[in-house]
Amino acid sequence: MPIINRLADMQPEMEAWRRDLHTHPELRYEEHRTAAQVAKLLASWGIEVHTNIATTGVVGVLRGQGSSGRSIGLRADMDALPMTEATGLPYASQTPGVMHACGHDGHTTMLLGAAKYLAETRNFDGTVNFIFQPAEEGGAGAKVMMDEGLFSRFPCDSVYGMHNDPSLPIGEADIRDDVMMAASDGFTVIVRGKGGHAARPHGGIDPVVVGAHIVTALQTIVARRVDPLESAVISTTQFHAGTASNVIPDEAMLNGTVRTLSPAVQDLVEASMRRVIEATAAAHDAVAELTYTRGYPATVNHAEQARLAARIAANVLGEGKVRRDMPPVMGGEDFSFMLLEKPGAYIKLGQAAGAKGSAPVHTVQYDFNDDLLPIGASFFAGMVEQELKRG
Repeated sequence: MPIINRLADMQPEMEAWRRDLHTHPELRYEEHRTAAQVAKLLASWGIEVHTNIATTGVVGVLRGQGSSGRSIGLRADMDALPMTEATGLPYASQTPGVMHACGHDGHTTMLLGAAKYLAETRNFDGTVNFIFQPAEEGGAGAKVMMDEGLFSRFPCDSVYGMHNDPSLPIGEADIRDDVMMAASDGFTVIVRGKGGHAARPHGGIDPVVVGAHIVTALQTIVARRVDPLESAVISTTQFHAGTASNVIPDEAMLNGTVRTLSPAVQDLVEASMRRVIEATAAAHDAVAELTYTRGYPATVNHAEQARLAARIAANVLGEGKVRRDMPPVMGGEDFSFMLLEKPGAYIKLGQAAGAKGSAPVHTVQYDFNDDLLPIGASFFAGMVEQELKRG
C-alpha cells in the first residue's frame, strides 16, 4: 500500500487546514480555536465528537463495519510554542510571540486527513479513537487526558503516535522496538551565600562563584558516575543572580534539564546531583537546595506494535525507507505516558526536502513540510485498516 490515492488527492485541502492552524497557533491548554476547528471538521464527516478533555482536548470516535469489539487510538498533539516566528511565510503566525515551531499543526492535520478518509471508507471492523491532545510542550497533556479517564471512556487495545523529523529525508521513517526517547526531568538550585560589596569579596560568601562551581561539577556526574555505555544529559540552561555590577548578591538560582534513557540512570543522576550540589556549596561555606522534578518518562515502544508500525510505514514508503534500529534520542515526549498504560508505538517520519534539509524544530525558521501530509495520513489510515482488518 503506497500513499493512499484519496489522501494524495486531499493534499490541497489538508494544506489549507494546516496553514490555517499555523497562522493561528495557541499555547498549551489554550488551544480553544484549534480544538473548535478540529471538532467542527470531525462532526462534518459524521464522526462522534467529545470535547473539553484536559481543558482543550478532543476525541473523535468512529465505528467501522462489522461487530468487532477491537479498538485503536491514534494521537496527535495540537499546541504551539512561545516563540516569535521568523519564516516570512504568507501564512506565518499572526499571534505575537507564539508559533508552531514543532510541527504540531502538521500532526493534527495528518490525523484529520486520516479521519476524513476512514469516515468515507469505513473499511475496518472495530472502533477508532482520534485523540487530539493539548499541551505536549511541557504541559503533560497526555497524562492529564488519561487522569480524566481517556482510556476508560475511549477504550483502546493499542495506541500510536508520530512526529515529523527535519533531520530525516522526506519519504523515510525511523523507529525502534525499545526506548525511542529520553525521560525529561527538570531541576532548580537555589544557592544561598552572604551578600556584600563587590570590592570586598572576602567579607561575604559569593553565590555566583558557588553556582559556577556547581555548573561545572554537575558534568562530572555524566563523565564519571554514569556508565559510558549508558546515556545521560545534564544541561544547566539558566543562571540568575544579582542586580548591580558592584554588589555580591545573597542568592543565585540555577535551572536546567536532565535526560536519561533508563530508570536506574535516572535515579543515579538525581541522587548524585543532590550530593554534588550540597557538598560543593558546603565547601564554600554556602548552602544550596535542589528541587528535582520528574517530568516525562522515557518513550518506550512495545515490540509487537513497533514492528507493525514499521511494516505499515514500509508499505507506504517502501521497504528500504524505514530504519528499524534508530538510536534513541535525548528529546522528551509525553506520548510516553500513553505507552506506559497501553501497548503501542511512536514513529518518526522524515520531512527534510532538498540538500539543505529543513530548519530544526524549536527554531524560529521552522515550518512543517506539507508534502508529508498524505504520507502521515496514509500511515495512520493504514494502521487502522491493518489492526482492525475486516475478516
